[in-house]
Amino acid sequence: MEIVGRITKDAVVKQIKDERKVVHFDLVVNDYYKQKNSKEEKRVSTFINCAYWLNTKIAKWLTKGSLVKITDRISANAYTNSEGNVKASLKCHVNSIKIHSFGKKQNVNLNENAGKIINIGEEEIKEDLPF
Repeated sequence: MEIVGRITKDAVVKQIKDERKVVHFDLVVNDYYKQKNSKEEKRVSTFINCAYWLNTKIAKWLTKGSLVKITDRISANAYTNSEGNVKASLKCHVNSIKIHSFGKKQNVNLNENAGKIINIGEEEIKEDLPF
């Protein structure tokens, strides 16, 4: 499945018990539609929790506001919270990430890297920035 969305907060690298590392980030996918016989536009936002296991070096590029396309395996989790309300969440185990644009707060110098291939371990990110 391919999903395009914006990152809601900077990615975090976490270490699990067996010393493997995983990159956690959250996406929001916004959708707009008009109901039949109505001029009012409705907005629907879907939040997705993502985990990327292949290379932790990509975490520095996954900043709040970045627009990314992920290829993944998605699952749903339903549960009852401590107040007795039924809740649900979506979880993605990401296989690949393509960054379409960066958020406003970026830790690296974009002008320095424009048009270059940036090595991040076994993966490469191709920068297609217009400036």
